[in-house]
Amino acid sequence: MNEQKINTSAKAHKSAASGNRKTNSSRAGGRSRGTKNNNTAGGKRTQTAVSNEKNMGKKIAPRKKQPSGNKNKRAINEPKVKIIPLGGLGEIGKNMTAVEYENEILIIDCGLSFPDDDMFGIDKVIPDFSYLEENSKKIKGLVITHGHEDHIGGIPYLLKELNVPIYGMRFPLGLIENKLKEHRLRAVMHTIEAGEIFKVGRHFKIEALRITHSIADSICMSIATPAGRIFHTGDFKIDYTPVDGNPIDFARLAQIGSEGVLLMMADSTNVLRRGYTASERVVGRTLENIFRRSDKRIIIATFSSNVHRIQKIIDLAVLCKRKVAISGRSMVNVVDLAKELGYIKIPANVLVDLNKTKNIPDKELVVITTGSQGEPMSALARMASSDHKAISIKPGDMVILSSSPVPGNELTVSNVVNQLVEKGAEVIYSDIADTHVSGHACQEELKLMHSLIRPKFFMPVHGEYRHLKTHAELAHLLGMPMENIFILQNGDCLTVSQSKAFITKKVAEAEGIMVDGLGVGDVGNIVLRDRRLLSESGLIILVAAIDRKANTIVSGPDIISRGFVYVRENEDLIDDACSLAEKILEDCMSKNMKDWNGMKTAVREGLRKYIYNKTKRSPVILPIFLEV
Repeated sequence: MNEQKINTSAKAHKSAASGNRKTNSSRAGGRSRGTKNNNTAGGKRTQTAVSNEKNMGKKIAPRKKQPSGNKNKRAINEPKVKIIPLGGLGEIGKNMTAVEYENEILIIDCGLSFPDDDMFGIDKVIPDFSYLEENSKKIKGLVITHGHEDHIGGIPYLLKELNVPIYGMRFPLGLIENKLKEHRLRAVMHTIEAGEIFKVGRHFKIEALRITHSIADSICMSIATPAGRIFHTGDFKIDYTPVDGNPIDFARLAQIGSEGVLLMMADSTNVLRRGYTASERVVGRTLENIFRRSDKRIIIATFSSNVHRIQKIIDLAVLCKRKVAISGRSMVNVVDLAKELGYIKIPANVLVDLNKTKNIPDKELVVITTGSQGEPMSALARMASSDHKAISIKPGDMVILSSSPVPGNELTVSNVVNQLVEKGAEVIYSDIADTHVSGHACQEELKLMHSLIRPKFFMPVHGEYRHLKTHAELAHLLGMPMENIFILQNGDCLTVSQSKAFITKKVAEAEGIMVDGLGVGDVGNIVLRDRRLLSESGLIILVAAIDRKANTIVSGPDIISRGFVYVRENEDLIDDACSLAEKILEDCMSKNMKDWNGMKTAVREGLRKYIYNKTKRSPVILPIFLEV
């Protein structure tokens, strides 16, 4: 099945959407004309009505013909809002968007992404904050849609550069506070509630609306600006039976659509999938069936942020009279936070110390752990490699991966599964049973969101180009003109007013900033290239001591090989390379060459050609000369 082909059932929505298009363009971003007269309710006459009565019978002067340029002048002078994505477009992760009106900037999310396979040694990638630093006086606040790493992971690095107040629901703010403690940072945080309307700066009036996702306290946002209303879905799915009992307020979403929306930015992560995303309750039923039939030790790996699923696992453990142990630092931290905030409730005497689980019978124990993505240092990976301090996998253990591999992690997850099976464990994962459901909307849910909000302009977000393109086609299929749909790249600017919208290319630097240990931004493409070369063919270091006055070689040259060849088994190759280097140096000195950089280049090029001819490899060659 071609995933990118959009289900033609969208035609059923098209007529409804196109029927609303005419009225939508006139009301987008504000109330429809005539709403100001609503204050006549109760019998009061408006000022206009009184004025009309006074003027009855008077001769009406003919209306002056307006100059033809007035319409264009109004278009030029009408308020404009700018949308500048700094991350999250053309990629998965690193979500960050700046909304700018006149002298104020509102930031939406500040996430990170994980490095590609060829980013050797890189821990994470964060957005480039240079545009925000250049406009720091305009920044009024940062609003968080939810607490996943791709939306909050970059905040500590932002706060090291800028002092920005943060607005968010309780759970994501709790996660952010934990991160800031690790970085020894503080921030001004404002807790908001679902349904609350609050102002950021003078120009941004925000309404936070609860949305269903795979983490607690997720919101979408209606942002009222003088230019018009902007709607941001955040990450979402439409779950009609959410496990926390807090459904989406569809009536309010429809009302916002009726009031008029100038621009919508919507999650595109799952747009390639037709149909609907399954409810979280499906996972609950699957896990319950497994719990009821198993009399073995159960080890469940899931995302630490999915507190609703963790609560379901705990509830099933209580139902089946099992104790619960928590493994993995992030899992322990999130469970502690969720307990403190009331998102997870654990009855007394259910939670046990991980180090004391050996005394508990297998049929009475559940271990909730990190490592569902096969991360090498995660708790589950250490269990699989017999490197965990408290849990050793043994025959009969039931291991459940309550997740699906994030794109790029398939091989690492597969390796962990194989290790677990080799040790005799029964492994259940999403390919075998419904142990996981996505937190992102599929095509039919996206169609519903478009039909409810009915924006004048649309900008797909949160996805690679293929996701953004498919989402744009979906919006067009629902009746939106293609000229009102905009696919941006990170760093572009979408300027939007009531009459038009247009893209300005590359107004901001938006290349990812790589984080390597404590270093932020000190590793660039040149360093990555060197690391790639080192990983492919290794390193040769050539050392020679030279008497510059006598213009002679005092000792060496000697060659040190790292990651290239094993010296003891390739002595002839190394000896010949040393002899060649000595000959090149003597030739340089015979020409009375005083420039050491020139000598190093000559040695490097000579060795490079020789080694490639002999081995068909191109190691990094580093000549070092010592002056004596």
